[in-house]
Amino acid sequence: MHVSHLSLADFRSYERAEVPLDPGVTAFVGPNGQGKTNLVEAVGYLATLGSHRVSADAPLVRMGAARAVVRAAVVQDGRQQLVELELNPGKANRARLNRSSQVRPRDVLGVLRSVLFAPEDLALVKGDPDQRRRYLDELITARAPRLAGVRSDYDRVLKQRNTLLKTAAMARRHGGRQLDLSTLDVWDQHLARAGAELLAQRLELIAVLQPLVDKAYEQVAPGGGPAAFEYRSPAGGRFAEARTREEFAGLLLEAMAEARKQEIERGVTLVGPHRDDLVLKLGELPAKGYASHGESWSYALALRLASYELLRGEGDGEPVLVLDDVFAELDTRRRERLAELVAPGEQVLVTAAVAEDVPEVLAGVRFTVADGRVERG
Repeated sequence: MHVSHLSLADFRSYERAEVPLDPGVTAFVGPNGQGKTNLVEAVGYLATLGSHRVSADAPLVRMGAARAVVRAAVVQDGRQQLVELELNPGKANRARLNRSSQVRPRDVLGVLRSVLFAPEDLALVKGDPDQRRRYLDELITARAPRLAGVRSDYDRVLKQRNTLLKTAAMARRHGGRQLDLSTLDVWDQHLARAGAELLAQRLELIAVLQPLVDKAYEQVAPGGGPAAFEYRSPAGGRFAEARTREEFAGLLLEAMAEARKQEIERGVTLVGPHRDDLVLKLGELPAKGYASHGESWSYALALRLASYELLRGEGDGEPVLVLDDVFAELDTRRRERLAELVAPGEQVLVTAAVAEDVPEVLAGVRFTVADGRVERG
């Protein structure tokens, strides 16, 4: 799989940009602040419907413009598809496939698959649990795009349930009448059903991902592991023996029933996949708080490399690999090992402030990015 052409309109700093791309390695080189990352961010957005830099769409639209358009021609097994997303902050985004077919944005998931590594990924190791949950859920969706609907359903039900709990908490604090919470049982059922699917998918993913991460960490930092996971939930270890979606749903309902009094007091849902964490470990110790800066970088690299290997091995074509300003952050040893590992990829997109930051093994097509222009050569 590779992108043969990227087209931007009013995306980030670009009023217009047309970038023809080839398989193999392509490097975008230019001073910081000139728009290199904007180009690969657009590729990542088409693959995931989200940015690795911001959580909302508004910053992605060029100042003064009402909307932005990101379009790419994606080639897989000799077949080309044109995927397009129109970003409308404050309104519903729109999507098209092959120009004539208008679809829901989530229906384009899977047309382009990418794995993006950026300096922000250090937060996977050092940051809050939401970073690691997002990592798992985006990889789940990359493997099975239909699960975008499950994630959307879970978020919608969670919002409704939290609204009801917050209203009940406010009424209690201000001495108001007791609310009828019978509808909470209905929301519990909906949340447990969607949450069970999400939870089961996460645990299945972790099982296949674990050995790949350990192998990748050894490749990047020989002798520094082992790298391991522990899935941790406020609901405790009750999910360890569950096998079916029905069992997961039942256990979630049980955990919600136990937490209901506290949830009503606090006005928020306290159990469910949205509260879980993936604890990353090096040896017997958690990486967060114990790993050095170099070890944290190696772990973040291992997570992305493992994602790449997993998607590549599942028969739907190699994902596009994006390395956004990564090599400047790495020492010589890690830089060389990473370059050797990714060089054989079907399409590798690299950004760097100076040409010297791109390892020789990744020699390929070069674009210069400066003053709003993207020029080959």
